[in-house]
Amino acid sequence: MHGLETEQVILVDAEDRAIGVASKLAAHRDGSLHRAISVQLRDMSGRLLLQKRHCDKYHSGGLWTNTCCGHPRPTEEVDGAARRRLMEEMGIACGLVPLFMVRYRTVFDNGLIEHEIVHCFGGLYSGEVRPDPAEADGYAWVRPEELRSDVERTPHRYSAWFRIYVNNHWREITGRPEADDIVPP
Repeated sequence: MHGLETEQVILVDAEDRAIGVASKLAAHRDGSLHRAISVQLRDMSGRLLLQKRHCDKYHSGGLWTNTCCGHPRPTEEVDGAARRRLMEEMGIACGLVPLFMVRYRTVFDNGLIEHEIVHCFGGLYSGEVRPDPAEADGYAWVRPEELRSDVERTPHRYSAWFRIYVNNHWREITGRPEADDIVPP
């Protein structure tokens, strides 16, 4: 929990304008609206790279989710935060392109609240995956049709935000950006 108390997140208004900062733990205890990032990588055959969150995460431990996620630091742009978290969580450096933004709020069993405006990025990647064992309990390359079917059958296996992406932003997370659209790392 140490990082939760010392790490800061950017508090935002409904239009994603920064209005202050708070500790990560305080923001999640209070349900304060804050900025977040998510990354969804695909390979050239269209498979999606999923992460299984480490079982000791402060929420959603042991659940499958998108490639990585996190929060920009107070002086960090969202694209830089996305690249940083991708390297920290999965050991991957690759170009990313913005896909969509989503606002959501959910309350977890432990009482913590995610209330975020998430900047979602996508990229193409086919190299080695080296997840940080403190961040992820595993990863899998999954065909989109298998993923969608499994999310429908067993939604409890997936993070709340990833279910939103699958249900409301399927075209964006499964689309294949052209290599020319992606800014290199």
